[in-house]
Amino acid sequence: MTKLGQWLWGLALLGSAWAALALGPLGPRVPPPCRQVLLPLPVYLLVAFGCYSLATVGYRLATFNDCEEAAAELQEHIGAARADLRRRGLRF
Repeated sequence: MTKLGQWLWGLALLGSAWAALALGPLGPRVPPPCRQVLLPLPVYLLVAFGCYSLATVGYRLATFNDCEEAAAELQEHIGAARADLRRRGLRF
């Protein structure tokens, strides 16, 4: 099973459990205060997931490692390309 299949299976399972508890025509009776918490729960979870995603991307971006060797190699390639273009008559 692919990772996407696992995520979809888990979301379907959680969604059906939420629907059974929150909407509850066939499920167990839930007291009204708990139902008031259960109804907006997917929205809260979506907002929490978005916050977690933004924090993760921000942290990974802040701790991004520099690759000095790759930067030097890229500068060499750029210099070689410029020299080749100058040799062919292109001016910058």
